[in-house]
Amino acid sequence: MAKTPITVAYGDGIGPEIMAATLDIIQAAGAELAIEEIEIGEKVYLRGNSAGIDPSAWESLRRTKVFLKAPITTPQGGGFKSLNVTTRKMLGLFANVRPCNSYHPFVQTKHPVMDVVIVRENEEDLYAGIEHQQTDEVVQCLKLISRPGTEKIIRYAFEYARQYGRKKVTCFSKDNIMKLTDGLFHKMFDEIGAEYPDLEKEHWIVDIGAAKLADTPEAFDVIVMPNLYGDILSDVAAQIAGSVGLAGSANIGAGFAMFEAIHGSAPRRAGQNVANPSGLLLGAVQMLIHINQAPIAEKVHNAWLKTLEDGIHTYDVFDEAVSKQKVGTKEFAQAVIARLGQKPSKLKAVDYSKAVGKTIEVKLKPTPESKKELVGIDVFVSFKNRDANKLGEQIKNIKGGNMVFNMITNRGVKVYPDGFPETFCTDHWRCRFKNAELKPSSYADAMNIMKQVHDAGLEIIKTENLYTFNGEPGFSLGQGQ
Repeated sequence: MAKTPITVAYGDGIGPEIMAATLDIIQAAGAELAIEEIEIGEKVYLRGNSAGIDPSAWESLRRTKVFLKAPITTPQGGGFKSLNVTTRKMLGLFANVRPCNSYHPFVQTKHPVMDVVIVRENEEDLYAGIEHQQTDEVVQCLKLISRPGTEKIIRYAFEYARQYGRKKVTCFSKDNIMKLTDGLFHKMFDEIGAEYPDLEKEHWIVDIGAAKLADTPEAFDVIVMPNLYGDILSDVAAQIAGSVGLAGSANIGAGFAMFEAIHGSAPRRAGQNVANPSGLLLGAVQMLIHINQAPIAEKVHNAWLKTLEDGIHTYDVFDEAVSKQKVGTKEFAQAVIARLGQKPSKLKAVDYSKAVGKTIEVKLKPTPESKKELVGIDVFVSFKNRDANKLGEQIKNIKGGNMVFNMITNRGVKVYPDGFPETFCTDHWRCRFKNAELKPSSYADAMNIMKQVHDAGLEIIKTENLYTFNGEPGFSLGQGQ
């Protein structure tokens, strides 16, 4: 078998120890790898590189297109971007895949039959990281949900379910509140799901869905979610399955893939030979399938299951009721290596004989072009006085063409006209001007409104144009309208 080039980063904290253990195991199992090592993380950040990765490292990733990454430490404070987020977005790794399984009775869990795969969108949502401080009292983070980004992750979830013999795909969103962003995610799930009649489909509002996942995870199979919900709930799912330390993840794109543990660098445990390498090892198992070395992946995974079953455990999952030996990082790796070729007898052995390597292909449909018309403008202003009526009196007669004053909101709640005196207001206000009948207006009208707001002595923070798409409003109402 020809050796497959991969890029390896040993990371920070416990990273070097668990990476060494992982590579020892998969190479002992026969993995054919041509390893290129790169340096990322804390040392690179502290050299003055705010991205945490040097240009030469990007060159390696472009060559190999496969990245096995140990956890890194991102320095606290401003000026440093998350390397995980950067890597996922720079390389188009749109799908994060996190299997969350329980290993009862050998790893303590309240959910002995849990077998859930969370497929998380990886590139957009609030993780676009577009933030601004707009007034003394208010900062914002933009939530971006795109049609092609949503289509990619939802199609991937359905294709993954088919490829791995899963029966059901569930969508979590919060479209009862965020009717446009999460509403698009839910709508695309329903549209795409109709193309998969062989699979069961369901949707949950994310809060009650999360409660159901924590209480009855066996009710779920594959769950697809936007970025933030997926990040939070994949950690929750891993923990209730037994331990975050046992979970690996794959980050998949059209041409690149990154594999990692889902936990952090745990610097307090570094250098003590106590860290559990299992999360990174299971990430490496996903990598081996991706690079068409599924027989090696199966051998490693079954040996790992056999090690757990034999009670050889690191400190984080050690339980005197079921564990037989507490071991360190190196000793755990040696125990797995000693069991290569064996299969568990009580835990379910894995079978990757039908596993297909490389990326699941996702073909996007063209986005239909809408008739887009400007019908209004939201002008956000800074106004120190907390009295909405005083601000309203200043702007209520401003208009531009057929755009007229409509309302003022504060943190999304309508406060003028007819607001409640009990509503607490900050110094950040949205002033809406629009055509009551949603007839098209001009940019000149919008600019005229902005000039009048400025001439009224108000500081304009930002504006948002209000459009209709095929006659339907592309903007939300104020809370209370």
